[in-house]
Amino acid sequence: MDSAVLLDLLGNENRRRILRLLSHKPCYVTEISEYLGVSPKAVIDHLQKLEDADLVESRTDERRRKYFHIARNLRLEVSVSPHGFGAKSAYPASRSLDMRGRCQYLTIDVLDAITDGDSEDTTDSNSKSRRSSAQNRKRTQVHEESESRTVETTERVSSPSQSTDISTLMQQYRRLNDLESELSLAQRWVHGRLTDILDTLDTQLDAEADIRFYADVLATITTEAKSTSAIASHINADGDRVETALEHLAHHEFVTRGPDRQWRIDK
Repeated sequence: MDSAVLLDLLGNENRRRILRLLSHKPCYVTEISEYLGVSPKAVIDHLQKLEDADLVESRTDERRRKYFHIARNLRLEVSVSPHGFGAKSAYPASRSLDMRGRCQYLTIDVLDAITDGDSEDTTDSNSKSRRSSAQNRKRTQVHEESESRTVETTERVSSPSQSTDISTLMQQYRRLNDLESELSLAQRWVHGRLTDILDTLDTQLDAEADIRFYADVLATITTEAKSTSAIASHINADGDRVETALEHLAHHEFVTRGPDRQWRIDK
């Protein structure tokens, strides 16, 4: 979708609130109307615009109620600075995309050769040493495992005030442009991969609830058993809501509660 169209569509606060609500669970018109505090007719008008843009779609249950849900995974990036304005939207990258060949600078340690007060000889020597060291460290640190991926970015670049050499500044400019592009790609990959994981969890759990909330609860006890109150404190959530989620997870044999009243991952 064109970013300008998407920005216009999301410029309306009620449409943003509808999408926020639907990101937690599918809803029918009356639910949305009560949540927004606006008439069903106004809700239908907003939903129609979102449907026309293929952001929202609907299904009908056995009681002939039409439920609306978010239809696709989309990322919008907006950049505003004194030197430019830009917006772009794109589907997340495919999970099959080989990120290793695309992200040369995703982990980067740039040590500038020229700093104020250095002698020419010392600068030359340090420049070669640092360039060699930097080249050795410029390795892609994007590793995909069966259930997770870690993207680490380390950036150390001297400020323009520390260097007056135009060649050095332009090298930094080029590298940072490359890094910006790679980070955008990595964010698309992460966004898509997170959605894949949540979709899988949603299918297995079959929960008519906020699947991300369930994922947060499960992630809290992945490596260490915790009580309901400890889980609630960790994710800053209501204890009763956490207890209800844990009971649902236990029903599906995702978690168990031991004699010590601590919750653990069951599988």
